[in-house]
Amino acid sequence: MRCLLRREISGSIGLLTDEHDFRAMRHYGSFAFDDYATYLTGVEGLLRARASQGTPTMLALFDPEEYAGFCTDAGLDPDSASSRARFTAELARRGPALPYDGQPLADLIPALVDKAVRQATWEYGTTLLARLGACASCGEDIGRTAFTQASGLLARILDTARPGKRHLVCSVSAAPETLVAVLHADTDSDGACQLDEAEALEFTTVLAVGLATRSPGGLVIRSSTPSAPDRVYGWRLRQGDPEPLTAGEVFDAYCTDIDTGDLLSPEPDVDYCVPPDLGPDATLSAHRH
Repeated sequence: MRCLLRREISGSIGLLTDEHDFRAMRHYGSFAFDDYATYLTGVEGLLRARASQGTPTMLALFDPEEYAGFCTDAGLDPDSASSRARFTAELARRGPALPYDGQPLADLIPALVDKAVRQATWEYGTTLLARLGACASCGEDIGRTAFTQASGLLARILDTARPGKRHLVCSVSAAPETLVAVLHADTDSDGACQLDEAEALEFTTVLAVGLATRSPGGLVIRSSTPSAPDRVYGWRLRQGDPEPLTAGEVFDAYCTDIDTGDLLSPEPDVDYCVPPDLGPDATLSAHRH
């Protein structure tokens, strides 16, 4: 098994993260694996063996459809271990990919899928903003202006939130699908806001799509600090502006089963409240494209 797998890698492993993708690869005669569970066991064993030898390995998400297109564009034979290794090396270079540090595959697979979804969301949002072009009346780039507005709005939301851990979710109903971004922020010992730059970029892009396209959406923040109830509040996006949600609307959103519509018991030590005033800078309707 490990000998077969070593033919598929070149410092990185392209991981098939579900049985559907695994079955798609079985159409290639050179892909000599019959069972998905055995395949995963073999991958994990090889990762551990390489780690024990001090050999670093990147784990990339292997998409069979993307692989087939890659081979067509590069003039490669898709039914070849060397072609798969070349594709995997390209995946590890441009992402999404994660380094293997001894984690179980059961933890790595959802993390890798989540990173792939986040990257796809950012790429789609960036493309959508770029396609909006310039405003016919003022000549400003609509997407760039919306991104600047979204950055300012996010800064105001974080500035007005109490210190501690903040978990933000933004969703925008942009056809043909809903875009969702998550951002985690914390406060360091000096009171400065700490956040992941990649998450912040993805979050701002999704928010900018909502502002630029005036699509319906929402933004919710949950703040946590020791020895105090969590606070949950948010805004709906309406015609490109943030509109505060009432405490009752936030409560309903958190305490309703999204599948059945049934009421759920509220969490203990959680305050569902109105958001703080973001100030005049949060009003984005002064200039419309």
